[in-house]
Amino acid sequence: MANPTPPFIECEKTQTCLAVSDLAAAIEFYVTKLGFQFGFTFGEPAVFAGLNLGNVGIFLKEAASAPSAGAVFFTVGDADALYEFHRANGVEVVEEIGDREFGMRDYVVKDLYGYRLIFGHNIYNVGPPIRIERVDVPVRLEKRLAGLLKDLAEHKRMSVGSCLEEMLLHTNEGVGPHTTSTLRYIEELKKKHGIDYDSHGSYRFVEE
Repeated sequence: MANPTPPFIECEKTQTCLAVSDLAAAIEFYVTKLGFQFGFTFGEPAVFAGLNLGNVGIFLKEAASAPSAGAVFFTVGDADALYEFHRANGVEVVEEIGDREFGMRDYVVKDLYGYRLIFGHNIYNVGPPIRIERVDVPVRLEKRLAGLLKDLAEHKRMSVGSCLEEMLLHTNEGVGPHTTSTLRYIEELKKKHGIDYDSHGSYRFVEE
């Protein structure tokens, strides 16, 4: 049975080196099971390897493994998509995915040697509550845009209103609210809903 295709993987940061007792087996596991891309090996026979997850690398060194020495944390664009890929690939999940009080949504897996690998994305829930009052605002949207917004909010596990609030808050700061992973998903939604106009299309909208 073929391994599932890895999702688009956006990883912001991490760099570490892990000791593994069988370099070839470790490379195969990281590439075929965890979705890493092969980078290079060093030595003849190989004793050192470099692998990549997105634009961030990890090094493997053939030596006595020490899984109790610590863990590696990968900050990615969409932890949920990667979690489903790892589960489908039979990777051992030791902590299920969930929102953490320190501002991350993450989960933990183990590799062949017992190393704990943590994959998560930011959820920005750290800080004191902000007391607000919500009001109803009459909104009329182009039908295809409304469908995209509904799907996007569901993808981000938000209500439509909360999704709009997030966009407006980011607009206030002059920045976009979406990661590269989310922008790629929006491109899929544009195709799904047949949105064939650009950001200036609203100036030419005529209701039927």
